[in-house]
Amino acid sequence: MPNPQIFNLPDVGEGLTEAEIVSWKVKPGDTVAVNDVIVEIETAKSLVELPSPFEGVVAELLVPEGRTVDVGTPIIAVAAAGEAPAAPAPSAPAPSAAPSSAEPVLDAGPLVGSGPKADAVKRRPRRPLTLPSLSIPGRQAPQAPAAPEVRLPAAPQAHPPALHVPPAPARGSAAPAGDEALPGTRAHQRGEAVQPAVNRLITRVLAKPPVRKAAKDLGIDLADITPTGRGGEVTKQDLLSYQAQRDAEVDAAEKFWAPSRQPQEERVERTPVRGIRKITAQNMVKSAFSAPHVSIFVDVDASRTMEFVKRLKASRDFEGIKVSPLLILAKAVIWAAARNPSVNATWSSGPEGDEILVHHYMNLGIAAATPRGLLVPNIKEAQDLSLKELAVALNQLASRAREGKTQPAEMQGGTLTITNIGA
Repeated sequence: MPNPQIFNLPDVGEGLTEAEIVSWKVKPGDTVAVNDVIVEIETAKSLVELPSPFEGVVAELLVPEGRTVDVGTPIIAVAAAGEAPAAPAPSAPAPSAAPSSAEPVLDAGPLVGSGPKADAVKRRPRRPLTLPSLSIPGRQAPQAPAAPEVRLPAAPQAHPPALHVPPAPARGSAAPAGDEALPGTRAHQRGEAVQPAVNRLITRVLAKPPVRKAAKDLGIDLADITPTGRGGEVTKQDLLSYQAQRDAEVDAAEKFWAPSRQPQEERVERTPVRGIRKITAQNMVKSAFSAPHVSIFVDVDASRTMEFVKRLKASRDFEGIKVSPLLILAKAVIWAAARNPSVNATWSSGPEGDEILVHHYMNLGIAAATPRGLLVPNIKEAQDLSLKELAVALNQLASRAREGKTQPAEMQGGTLTITNIGA
């Protein structure tokens, strides 16, 4: 039997290294198409259904149910539809079925092609025709078809279209060995090549094309929406509900900043720290010195931000003003703080006890490396500045810091700081 394609257990994107085979959805001899669910696995976090990256016939289940295996372990072997072991060659062909000299010769063993190399990636018919259902002119079918015959064109062809012919060995190379599916061989490499595609299938959010387009137009990531549709699909109503919630947050954010005509000390919301919150705070302080710390890194696609920066640099309104991604980040932080007030807050300990002070204004600190060391001057009432005014304020702050002219008042009263680690 020709060597099957091997599917290895993929990384399901949770940072885990192993998973348990919970239940197989297929058995040897079953025909599968690309994206058909073949197995359910369980990680330490969730149950995941894995789709098949291959089409063909299940040749073997390599891992039994209930066993835990590492990522990268071969779990299933899939043979091409035309190479399935369930389609034996006839033992004694009738004289009328003997091939003529003009016809391709089919051996009783594995099919060997001598024509162009088959491209399994580009040729993915959802329901491939199998050998028993064909009627080829001049040749008797190996088995009597159970369904109506499908007749092929009478024009002479090098190979019957429905037969999947495996790629022929390159000239000068040896015939495929029986251990081709082992690690390091071509079948194994083909399995590894489809792993990224399988990972994308697993993590892809389900949604219809109109919903995807609407989300793109609104600048919404479908992964942020809780799906309620069948099979975990994000529906139009899910998108509308998420957009309504986001609009409500934006409206509330506009009301968060108190009028700047009031003194800043009158624009502070004080929350006493008592009970469980106080104990939690004490334990958090202890953990800063006694527990290992963890860093989380998140990759962000900033392509649109960089395009926006480029447009601002070319704009007449910003002529003579230095524009950098820091400007966009600063404006985004001001906007985000209004939706998440706890990040624009400080801890205060006084004679009357501990308090959390939520500031309804923002003195935005910018960490700057200067010849005198690291300074953190801040831009007063940054929430009231337009994008252009914020750009001017950032340029002035940076210039004074480099020249060593930062005033003490500029480094007092900061509520939130941006640390720019550089380009």
